[in-house]
Amino acid sequence: MRRIFLIVCVLVLSGCSSTEPVAQNGLVVSCESVTTDKSIVEGIALECVDGSPGAIIESIRGPMILNVWGSWCTTCLDEMPEFVSFYAKAKGKVQLVGVAVEEASPANSQRFIKENGMTWPNYYDRENKTRGYFGMGVPVTLFIDASGATVYKKIGVVKSVDELDELTEKYLGVKI
Repeated sequence: MRRIFLIVCVLVLSGCSSTEPVAQNGLVVSCESVTTDKSIVEGIALECVDGSPGAIIESIRGPMILNVWGSWCTTCLDEMPEFVSFYAKAKGKVQLVGVAVEEASPANSQRFIKENGMTWPNYYDRENKTRGYFGMGVPVTLFIDASGATVYKKIGVVKSVDELDELTEKYLGVKI
């Protein structure tokens, strides 16, 4: 009887595991999959939250949605479920990348990413160098085309998955 109970417990627990790569190397999703123009070597350098190679912000190419957030930001927390739901259906059609700003430490970013189920690459701006690039305040969401141009800048909270779907189709030409 005890053996059957253990087998059932193992089956139930294994069925609850996620197929998304929430953690890699004990940290978060690597930034290695982010599309960049490798010929651009000067600009604002960002670290990857997981410790993998970072990127020059000006080298990032889309189609991409780039969400700028902070773990201390309550409105960023409010919109995160919308991004999680959106990415579950948009993965493979459009890149989603995060940039953590004004963080006390990378550990705060890592904790926020894990707690909120963010299964996409996230960069970290250790020295707050992106303030001039993104502007003051968060959340900010940029829609970046294949050439690297920001075609739309959403300032403030994303309120729904439908809003993300509509903006992605309108500004990136990608239907989700």
